[in-house]
Amino acid sequence: MTYDFDALIDRRTSDSIKWKWCDEDELPLWVADMDFRCPEPVIAALQERVAHGIFGYGSAPAELREVLVARLAALYDWHVAPEAIVFMPGVVVGFNLAAQALTRSGDGLLMQTPVYPPFLTTAADAGLRHESMELTRRPDGVYEIDFDRFEAAFSPHTAMFLLCNPHNPVGRVFRKDELERMAALCLEKRVLICSDEIHCDLIFSGHQHRPIAALDPEIAAHTVTLMAPSKTYNIPGLGCSFAVIPHPALREQFKAGQRGVVGHGNLLGYTAALAAYRDGGPWLEAVLAYLEANRDFVIAFVRENLPGVRVAAPEGTYLAWLDCREAGIPGNPYNFFRAQARVMLNDGETFGPGGAGFVRFNFGAPRAVLAEGLERMRAALATL
Repeated sequence: MTYDFDALIDRRTSDSIKWKWCDEDELPLWVADMDFRCPEPVIAALQERVAHGIFGYGSAPAELREVLVARLAALYDWHVAPEAIVFMPGVVVGFNLAAQALTRSGDGLLMQTPVYPPFLTTAADAGLRHESMELTRRPDGVYEIDFDRFEAAFSPHTAMFLLCNPHNPVGRVFRKDELERMAALCLEKRVLICSDEIHCDLIFSGHQHRPIAALDPEIAAHTVTLMAPSKTYNIPGLGCSFAVIPHPALREQFKAGQRGVVGHGNLLGYTAALAAYRDGGPWLEAVLAYLEANRDFVIAFVRENLPGVRVAAPEGTYLAWLDCREAGIPGNPYNFFRAQARVMLNDGETFGPGGAGFVRFNFGAPRAVLAEGLERMRAALATL
C-alpha cells in the first residue's frame, strides 16, 4: 500500500488545537501532532467499533496487552509480564501521577532542561522541590549530558529523576552508555526513574532507542516507563497511553494513586491502539522515511537560507530545535517569526533553562507546508 504524505488536508475546519489556535493567515508548525492521516487499519477499526453503537464502561482488551508484551520483547529484548502494563489517558497524566504517587511532599524531582514544558510544572503540582540540570550544547548543536553536573544536581531530597528519551525538544536519542551512567547514579542515590518515552518509535537512521528499564532488572525495578501510540501513529486525541512497571510493589503504589483521580480508559483509544500496534507497521515504516526526508530538507534549508540560525539534525522525534541567538532578531524569536513571518512555532523560553533564544519547529507535515513556512521565515530574516 502507498501513502500520500504530501496530501494537504484541511484541519482548520476540524477541532485541531494546532490549527485553530492561530490566525487564518498563520502557518502552524508548533504542537506535536502530524498533519497526516493515521494508518488505514486504525480508521477501519474505529469505524467498526463505532458501528457497534454501544459505548459503555470498558477495559483494555487482553489482546492489546499481548501485543505490547510481544512488541517490547521484539524491539528491545525486554520481557515483561502482561500485568506490568498499566493503561491511562496520557503520558503527561502518567508522569504527574508518578510524581504524586511515588514520592512524599518536600522530595526533589530532578530533570534535564531545556525540556517539554509540562515537565516544568510537575514538581510544584505534586508538592515537590523542582531540581534540574541543563544539558550541554556542543558547538555543532548536539546536546550532551555533563555527568559531573548531573551528579551534582542530585540533592539529599531527590527522590525521582524524570527522564525524557527521545528528548523533546533537543532530539537526542540517548546512547546505551549514557543511559547506563544515568541509571547507575539513580541506583546509587536510591532515586526512582520515571522515563517519558512517548517518541520511542520515531527514530532515524543510525540511531536506536533503548528503554532505560530494559538495561537491567534492577533498573527496571526502580523505573516507571511511559509509552503511547499517540505520537507514533498520530492519534493523540484518542487518549491512550501506558506505563510499564515491572516491580509489583511500585506498580501497586502507582495504581493506588489513580483511584478517584484517573478514570477509565477511552474505548476508542484502546481500539485505535490495538489496530495501530498490530497492523500499523507498514504505515510507520513509510512515515519514518518521509519524516527523515523532511528532517533533511529542513536542516539543509536552515543552514543555507536562515543566516545566524543553527540547528543539529534530530536523532528522533519530528521536532527541530532552532538556535536563533546569532540571527540578529530583536527580542524573542517566537514573537518575531509569528509577527513578521506569520509562522507559529513553539517558544523556546517555555522549555526552561537553556531555551531562551530558541524555537521548536514541527516538521511532521507535508513538505510543501514546510517549504512555505521556511520561505516565510527566510523573508522575515531578510528584513533585518
